Amino acid sequence: MKYEKLKDLEKEEFKRYCGVSVETFAQIIKVVKAEKILQKKSGRPSKLTIENQILLTLNYLREYRSFFHIAKSWDIHESTAHRIIMKMEKILMNSGLFNLIGKKGLREAGDEIEVIVVDVSEHEIERPEKKQKKYYSGKQGYHTIKSQLLVNKKSAEIICVSMGKGSTHDFTLFKESEINLNEEIEFLADKGYQGIKKMHENSRTPIKKRKNNKLSKEEKEYNSQLAKERVIVENIHRCLKIFRILSSRYRNRRKRFGLRLNLIAGIYNYELSLQSELSSS
Repeated sequence: MKYEKLKDLEKEEFKRYCGVSVETFAQIIKVVKAEKILQKKSGRPSKLTIENQILLTLNYLREYRSFFHIAKSWDIHESTAHRIIMKMEKILMNSGLFNLIGKKGLREAGDEIEVIVVDVSEHEIERPEKKQKKYYSGKQGYHTIKSQLLVNKKSAEIICVSMGKGSTHDFTLFKESEINLNEEIEFLADKGYQGIKKMHENSRTPIKKRKNNKLSKEEKEYNSQLAKERVIVENIHRCLKIFRILSSRYRNRRKRFGLRLNLIAGIYNYELSLQSELSSS
């Protein structure tokens, strides 16, 4: 479906089709057109309009079809489809519109962040030719890349993203990400972060079952309450994974996975800010 027909869809159908709202799509068009004005004109102009180039890129992230199938759908060569997607991703990341707060912003956030929720998700990848053991996840039973999200519990905004290999323990990934938290910020994590209190005293993790001893009723209630507070980060993982490039087996070079995850997380944050603006107005 080309952009000319897509405009006639209802807002809900539009978002279901390309993964972003009508308002976000309009903002992306402005960003790309502004970048095009600054670029030097060289070579033959693209067969596709700017709107259709953006739609093609979102189709790729949303459906994660091969370049061959996308090229056939848009009546272009697959190398052209690949070049358009790479170019659009670069423009959107360099625009600054979809940047996350990041670790530095976290230290400067002050009273805006009171509680942080952390969680790790695993993304299946093709079996690497080299260093297979480092990417093999014993928990999942296949090769993966891990992504760690830090989320502001109050606003549901993604603060930063960290990447790790499949064999890396969740807590090890947190330590390697070198995140310095303010002592006043409360930190909520799952069982994979046992021992976090030594690094950050104001932290809460589930109580683990002891050998030959069952958890008491109070301990079970504590774990249940903590799980309810942490469910927000699980919901965010689900929101990001509507883009199938994050939920399907990743076939591309692993180096670009982090860029795409950051871009999709940035789009999620941008849409979240739009919703808050609409609700307050």
